[in-house]
Amino acid sequence: MGNAMIYAGIAVGVAALAGIMVYAHDNQENYLKDDAVLAPAAEQGAFSSETGMVQLNKEQWHDDPFGDRAAEVRAAYESGG
Repeated sequence: MGNAMIYAGIAVGVAALAGIMVYAHDNQENYLKDDAVLAPAAEQGAFSSETGMVQLNKEQWHDDPFGDRAAEVRAAYESGG
């Protein structure tokens, strides 16, 4: 009896979370403007893993504006100076 109540509680919790996610998604679509522009990551798309279980974003990485300075600091740190 105790295990059945635990499983039922888990099932109710999962169903409640799924309902909240569906409601939140539909609610956000109500506020999407007709002239909205997609973010660059959305335009670049996404792809799934070979098993189809993981959805990965194909956002292009941009240059690091502090990359040169970071390389200098790292080189100084590694040389002990």
